[in-house]
Amino acid sequence: MITKVHGKHGDAAIEAKGIIKRFKSGRGYVEVLKNVDFDARHGDLTMVMGPSGSGKSTLIAALSGLLRPDEGTVAALDQPNLWKLSSGKIDKFRLDHCGFIFQGFNLFPSLSALQQVTTVLKYQGLTPDAAKARAKLALEEVGLGHRLHQRPAALSGGEKQRVAIARALAKDPQILFADEPTSALDGENGQVVIRLLRRAATEHGAAVICVTHDPRLEAWADRVIHIEDGVIIDDQRRSPDPEALLNSALAPH
Repeated sequence: MITKVHGKHGDAAIEAKGIIKRFKSGRGYVEVLKNVDFDARHGDLTMVMGPSGSGKSTLIAALSGLLRPDEGTVAALDQPNLWKLSSGKIDKFRLDHCGFIFQGFNLFPSLSALQQVTTVLKYQGLTPDAAKARAKLALEEVGLGHRLHQRPAALSGGEKQRVAIARALAKDPQILFADEPTSALDGENGQVVIRLLRRAATEHGAAVICVTHDPRLEAWADRVIHIEDGVIIDDQRRSPDPEALLNSALAPH
């Protein structure tokens, strides 16, 4: 797969300071993020964990340029403050540098697995042949080389999520955001997905930021951040479980 020049493992890929986000509720406002500081490094799988309503998905949206915070800054790669850019330039930054994986897969019903991936690559300016070749490699990397021409209706939940991961990885993103990527999957397919996210960090050098409330995923993380009621209450670096890394190495390429 063609690769971009990524930051070195351990270098900061994204750094947020003083993020505050409020939503209107009746006549007043509810503060969902309360002066949150956050950073993520190239080569790290960072888990952001917390109960429903804790603010973790809102944080991902603010970090990725999808939801403007009311206060605070987000420095990402070579941009000192993402939110100082125009909306068009934020969109271009996401297209060029970020990958996204959601719990609902977000696949187009009428497109084959191969077409799901080639579409986003064409938006990046690749020729049709180059986009097809890279999409095929990405799908093979997630173990779907035999399902290239299947539409979502013919795929299992785990296969749909792997298509979504292939679509994200094919862009060779420097920052990969995953919002509850295993919540709709059984344990076995969840393990496949987390192995692929682990590899995106270790082998591709991406800063992988994964929002989840699934405690089974902690073993794979370099860092675990717990958020409750819009406040980070715990932030610990750790060594991933060696067995988890072994399983990652043995995952289908």
